[in-house]
Amino acid sequence: MSHTVTVHPSEHTFEARPEETVLEAGLREGLALPYGCRNGACGSCVGKVLRGEIRYPGGKPAGITEHEAAEGKALFCQAFPEGDLDIEVREIGAARDIQVRVLPCRVQHMERLADDVMALKLRLPATERLQFLAGQYIDIILRDGRRRGFSLANAPHDDEFLELHVRHVPGGRFTSQVFTDMKEKAILRFEGPLGTFFLREDSERPVILMGGGTGFAPLKGIIEHTIHGGVDRPMHLFWGARARQDLYLHAMAVAWAEEHESISYTPVLSEPDAKDAWSGETGFVHDTVCAAYPDLSGHQVYMSGPPAMIVAARSAFARCGLPDDQIFFDSFDYSADTRAAIEGE
Repeated sequence: MSHTVTVHPSEHTFEARPEETVLEAGLREGLALPYGCRNGACGSCVGKVLRGEIRYPGGKPAGITEHEAAEGKALFCQAFPEGDLDIEVREIGAARDIQVRVLPCRVQHMERLADDVMALKLRLPATERLQFLAGQYIDIILRDGRRRGFSLANAPHDDEFLELHVRHVPGGRFTSQVFTDMKEKAILRFEGPLGTFFLREDSERPVILMGGGTGFAPLKGIIEHTIHGGVDRPMHLFWGARARQDLYLHAMAVAWAEEHESISYTPVLSEPDAKDAWSGETGFVHDTVCAAYPDLSGHQVYMSGPPAMIVAARSAFARCGLPDDQIFFDSFDYSADTRAAIEGE
């Protein structure tokens, strides 16, 4: 039996079939609901249940805390309606008209950016182009149907190739293939664009961009998009990594800050090597953000990286006054076997 779901404040309604999560049903009906990993790890699809009950067949997802659940919040990518529902969740109007497609592509170029980071540039068939928003991701579809998601590191205007930053995950089936067996000209298949991690251009708030490891990739796309579009909102990029070698496009980020008055850049190392002779910021990247911006009440924050970083930063930024509706994140789950996780950092 299907159940009716009403979304507030838009008052849109849709029917959820018995086998569908709230998110799956909403997306099928054409609503642009927020989501990221789609496996309950990232928390991007969080909303509030105003009326009715939901269930999690696999137990409470990792991406929601006990406190959030007690407040009536839910992760709609894992939540199945137990009856008719009224929910409160933001709808993402900018993603509504973008078609999600399954397409073939060719690995046109491979470049080792660091010992464990490979850039893949994918070429679509000559008659195809992928419409996407800077910051979104694609799912690489493996031969057995499993998926590995990667953020798009290029901006939409620069779409001759789709650029991915792939970090080698020990035991990761696809990433191991990339670093050991894959050759240029290899054929892959993907679905995309996916996710609701992209710059909200209807705001004039100054922007904090925070990335961990290859979480730099979607932030690169966002920054290049704003430069191309002449957007002059103040943007401060914080990039956290272990050692200097992990800031694999450091010179590019430095150049953005030098060439554009509205862009600032702060790299942060958690475990700098002695040979780095590092004199910059150290520690956790979110702590560096809070030290630089103890009052985030007037800002908008976009962050991309491992789940632990996202969880810690959400709590820290809330203490700095950041409103719940001004934080957007893309949480990379690095498990080698997570279906829709982004294999990264």
